[in-house]
Amino acid sequence: MPDNRKHRGQYPADAKLFLDTQWPKLQQAVRDLSWLLSHGYVERSALKLVGDRYRLKERQRLAVMRSACSHQAALHRRSTELDGGALKGQELHLDGFNVLISIESALSKAFLLDGVDSCYRDIASIHGTYRRVAETKDAILLAGYALNALSVEKAIWYFDKPVSNSGRLKQMVLEVAASQNWNWDAHLHFNPDKKLIELQEPIASSDGIVLDKADSWFNFARFVIDSFVQTAKVLPMAEMTCVE
Repeated sequence: MPDNRKHRGQYPADAKLFLDTQWPKLQQAVRDLSWLLSHGYVERSALKLVGDRYRLKERQRLAVMRSACSHQAALHRRSTELDGGALKGQELHLDGFNVLISIESALSKAFLLDGVDSCYRDIASIHGTYRRVAETKDAILLAGYALNALSVEKAIWYFDKPVSNSGRLKQMVLEVAASQNWNWDAHLHFNPDKKLIELQEPIASSDGIVLDKADSWFNFARFVIDSFVQTAKVLPMAEMTCVE
């Protein structure tokens, strides 16, 4: 069925699926999946094993998958992560949909996942089609306020060209930037992940595939949300998680 929601908020069953009484089970599932990934198990089969063990629903399995990573990946991501001070006077290249959808989700009080690598990730489940929501403009503005707070010299946004409405979002980003006199640029790419990985300059993303290959990255969505969205609903998915 088409997604006609006007907000990037919770799915109807999320309040029950991610109730605080569910957290210990979800945290243990993240722990187990991370252990399996650390020992060479394929993600798909490992997730089925863990999901079946804890009798997780589909949305819970998605949350566990997005929160877990191998010990090796966690160590690598920490070693290449930048602190905010390193961005002063620099260009920052942003994974557009990845960043904005997480901020939109935070503004609309959808659940966010605090994962093993300390990234915040949404569970919006957007595939191939992007729909502007009531929080989109505010999400862009908050990203801009955060970039200013970090003293970023220039922001360059990348959006997936095959995704429906990516051109409209690109235009909206540029219009907001122009209205605020921000030094931004925006591009459409058939494979923005590949483009971001190839860059030798700081990037902003929480996409694990990108983080595992990028030279340096900043946990931008988390910075924005922690700085400006006090009402965000963050699930501690990696609480007391050990992936060794």
